[in-house]
Amino acid sequence: MLYDRQTNPPPPAEDSRPFDLLRVPLVGNLLRRRHARTVLQIPLFVVAALMILHGFFGPQLAPKNLATTLSWVHFRGALVLALLLAGNFFCMACPFMLPRNLARRFVTPRRNWPRALRNKWLALALFVGVLFAYELFDLWGSPLWTAWLVVAYFAGALLIDGLFKHASFCKFVCPLGQFNFVASTVSPLEVKARDLNVCEGCRTKDCIRGRRERPESPVVIQRGCELALFQPRKTGNLDCTFCLDCVQACPHDNVGIVSRLPAEELLTDKMRSGVGILSKRRDLSALAVVFTFGALLNAFGMVSPVYALEGWLARALRLNHEAPVLGLVFALFLVVEPLLLLGAAAWVSTRWGGLRGGVLQAVVRYSYALVPMGFGVWLAHYGFHFLTGLLTFIPVAQSAAAGAGWPVLGEPLWRLTGLPERVVYPLELGFLGLGLLGSLLLTYRLAVEDEARRRGLVFATWAALCVALWVSGFWLMSQPMEMRGTFLGN
Repeated sequence: MLYDRQTNPPPPAEDSRPFDLLRVPLVGNLLRRRHARTVLQIPLFVVAALMILHGFFGPQLAPKNLATTLSWVHFRGALVLALLLAGNFFCMACPFMLPRNLARRFVTPRRNWPRALRNKWLALALFVGVLFAYELFDLWGSPLWTAWLVVAYFAGALLIDGLFKHASFCKFVCPLGQFNFVASTVSPLEVKARDLNVCEGCRTKDCIRGRRERPESPVVIQRGCELALFQPRKTGNLDCTFCLDCVQACPHDNVGIVSRLPAEELLTDKMRSGVGILSKRRDLSALAVVFTFGALLNAFGMVSPVYALEGWLARALRLNHEAPVLGLVFALFLVVEPLLLLGAAAWVSTRWGGLRGGVLQAVVRYSYALVPMGFGVWLAHYGFHFLTGLLTFIPVAQSAAAGAGWPVLGEPLWRLTGLPERVVYPLELGFLGLGLLGSLLLTYRLAVEDEARRRGLVFATWAALCVALWVSGFWLMSQPMEMRGTFLGN
């Protein structure tokens, strides 16, 4: 057969197709099954239940409690590593959705999420609130408060998705989900339609509407995407929970988990399903900024200079309570510093670099380029705690089993820790360097695509900001960091 390469290009060769996780034997077979997500959620739900019970009734010493050890040492590290290597697989296996899905068998939500809240501002406020509570209440050292936080997640998912249709909790409320959405933009895999030509010929649109008994039937036998991501117009991982409902609903087996160039979606400024146009989403831009500068703030909270800063602020303003002092630190890192740095870079880019649009438009457009750098800091920070405390869950689990009158795991091996700091430190620097490289590449591509009059100056301006963030991250990772939630010393 002859092909007209303009109107009817030949099908891609088998070896030129992108990697598709759903085509991998065993793993792909499991993920394509209808109840695969439930199978993944059940063990995490059991672990979460054990954490809650141990947090409430176990020893209140953080290094001996499953709630604090698993939450603040192991879960966070495993999460960022999974996001780096694969994608948003935690949201796929999210334990908070298991009781929510069971409840929906008996209660059908009738309300739509309020139009005024169909953005990321509420979730952004909750994200900052969790970071603030983590520092104010020393959550890493309080099994009881950590257990209550896990309970709050379960209750929030049940309450909100019990009242409102679709996946309102995931899309508009869950702070952990927003972290995953932003971080997964740098992941190497995405849920995507394999062949858009197949989508063009589809008349039922099951990936978004759900599969029905008959096309005209109101009875849905397999729901479509609850986050309003229509596969033919979906771009990237923003707002995608990897739930694979679209995979199950598609009657043409045309949705896969395919490989892509990490972070490239942050360059795309076209209309995308469920998200819109990035340069017009100030809420998403603010989320990207808080994600980046929050990474530095969260790491800064674990090194000794933070206490000197808090002490100076308390003395200068004559404050006797931690909350207002900590609030000032948060305002400095998450409001004042981003406004000054991004505002200055945007002003230079528009005034001297010839970048079209105003300062605010430049801030929104280029803020997404900071995401890889921010993720590099999260990865270095959480990776440090995870790798240095890699085996600490073993003695904690042994102690928990013995405390429950079931000492089958043996005596707690409290000597088990993880990798030495001298081994982990080069990995931290590697993660930071990877983040810097990603942000520099994005800023360069943006400067080229925006066709600024002096694109070299525009790139240099934003590159200088990226390097400044890298220097801050390098300095933070070079400081002695508190070994929170473990028996390890500084």
